[in-house]
Amino acid sequence: MSGSAHLPEPLCARCDAVCCRLTVVVQPEDRIPAHLTAHTAAGLTVMARDAEGWCVAIDAARMCCAIYDTRPDVCRRFTMSGPYCLAVRTDYLDSTSRGIPLALYS
Repeated sequence: MSGSAHLPEPLCARCDAVCCRLTVVVQPEDRIPAHLTAHTAAGLTVMARDAEGWCVAIDAARMCCAIYDTRPDVCRRFTMSGPYCLAVRTDYLDSTSRGIPLALYS
């Protein structure tokens, strides 16, 4: 990859957890407590986010998902170091290196 920023191999210990800022559509079978969800203008149920854009299920004290064992299916399918993970991390690193804030859509 000449000309692009080198991305270190993603590891949980040093991951930016950018995926925890993505819109996560909650399916009925996910059975996520209502206080952790929000509704979009389009009528979708999504994981709620705090004022800084992080998923509300993040345990800030321990820097991990507080509902990891019961997290939504879409989170379970998000493969660390997979193509989507790497694309999201690349976009995030590119944006933050240029001072562009991560855009959040709801």
